[in-house]
Amino acid sequence: MTLETKHASIEEKAAASDLLHTFEVFKSENDARLDAIEKRGAVDPLHEQKLQRLENALTEQKAALDRLAIGALRADQAGDEDPEQKQAFEQYMRAGILSAPEEKSLSGSSDADGGYTVPTTIEAAIDRALTEVSPFRGFCSVRSISSSTFRLAVNEASYASGWVGETDARPETTTPTIASIEFKTGEIYAMPAATPQLLEDSAVDIEAWIASEVRQTFAAAETQAFVNGDGVNKPLGFLQAPNAADATRTHGQIGTLSGTVDGDSLIEMVYALDAQYRDKGRFVFNRKTAESIRKLKDADGNYLWTPGMQAGQPATLLGYPVSEVEAMPNAGAGAHAVAFGDFEAGYLIVDRKGVQVLRDPFSAKPYVLFYTTKRVGGGVQDHAAIKLLATA
Repeated sequence: MTLETKHASIEEKAAASDLLHTFEVFKSENDARLDAIEKRGAVDPLHEQKLQRLENALTEQKAALDRLAIGALRADQAGDEDPEQKQAFEQYMRAGILSAPEEKSLSGSSDADGGYTVPTTIEAAIDRALTEVSPFRGFCSVRSISSSTFRLAVNEASYASGWVGETDARPETTTPTIASIEFKTGEIYAMPAATPQLLEDSAVDIEAWIASEVRQTFAAAETQAFVNGDGVNKPLGFLQAPNAADATRTHGQIGTLSGTVDGDSLIEMVYALDAQYRDKGRFVFNRKTAESIRKLKDADGNYLWTPGMQAGQPATLLGYPVSEVEAMPNAGAGAHAVAFGDFEAGYLIVDRKGVQVLRDPFSAKPYVLFYTTKRVGGGVQDHAAIKLLATA
């Protein structure tokens, strides 16, 4: 174990200890709030204020713990770079010089666009940066393709089967119904700006700079599309996919349940999901909904929510991992505020290989703009793997 790794491990233990202490204080304060409601029918505003501060502290401490895991992941995933590719890319980024290795990497999709197809090491760095901040890439299926569209063949009905004796006739089975789901990619873009001084500074890592600059823009746009996208030049969000009441839903529809954000409704969601998906089940909701759910207790007085006590480990609800996604709606009349399911089976993200950078030193002088594009698609591939809670 290196000194750096050992130091990170000590920091993780300290961060986990702080998180556990805050959660115990939070539970104690929430218990006092509940006692006040039972005895006086009202809550002391000071209790509410303290509880809100503890909520914020829990969120911040968990984020700090996860950042330690991300730092370790970056160190583990750092790979060897092609010196020739790195030099060619830096020449283009810093001075707009297209050397021979770069010319081979120019965009082939449109001569008018020009630009630079970044080396695979930098594309991998951007993908890693996206995974760090884009929650869906951590628990959905991700597939790389070389074309603009991906088609997935699915069986819309179960294959017919039966039991027969050794010498009995085998009746012909029905032909399965096969359908094709099409996932089209749309172009997502960011336009970070750099000063001439930054580009002239040889100490600045251009690869790391471009990855860090585009990741937040890409991640925010992606996450919004994976939840609410309309499928026009962008992914189709799972909340925009066809849905119907779970008791009457048919193939190609996500099942919905109605209720409030309470323990009974959450348990109902878990057991509405088929057993084959339940093992990899996960709750998805936004931070405001999380604040309400953190206060829920079962009939024995145990909290349904358990914070993740290790770096990179998510909080759990009823024993299932939780992902906070701010693009999810708040609880309200008919809003699908909570989702539960096996998103690895249910939702597919499609990445077209290649990230393009077009250097523009003219549009915003004295700044240099880097028009960075990536093609991404997505949609529900198995509607039975996801359930939604339509809140009252």
